[in-house]
Amino acid sequence: MRVSIASDHRGVRIKAKLVQTLRAEGYDVCDEGTDDESCSVDYPDYATAVAAKVSHGEAERGILICGTGIGMAIVANKFPHVRAAACYDEVMIEMSRRHNDLNILCLPGDMIGDRSVDDLVLLWLRTEFEAGRHSRRVKKINNLDRATQRDLPSG
Repeated sequence: MRVSIASDHRGVRIKAKLVQTLRAEGYDVCDEGTDDESCSVDYPDYATAVAAKVSHGEAERGILICGTGIGMAIVANKFPHVRAAACYDEVMIEMSRRHNDLNILCLPGDMIGDRSVDDLVLLWLRTEFEAGRHSRRVKKINNLDRATQRDLPSG
């Protein structure tokens, strides 16, 4: 599975650790930056890089890390076929996959606390979508992608 990952300056250390862990677990990881926590960067730039790859099918999943995960999720959800959410515990992470087929996980680097980020991300990557009644709901989300793209003004 190809995983695209990025962070702003507040998630650099977590991202570096996750990249190592994911590669050791056999995932094909595409690191979109940033690599410097000493200078402030704009999270929309990094969320865009990951969301575009997931949206266009160049990566099956994406991981974004900033202070809260909220800003990254807002940006990522602007892209068609992306379902992104800020999750911070095992229940949210598991349910985001089982019920929502979440394809971009947004982590709150400042709020994870003592939880193992590696364990949280691996849980998310290994959890399957349940399908069934949830497929109908995800299909409705996908239909909204198409409808809103048609309604956008050109140029």
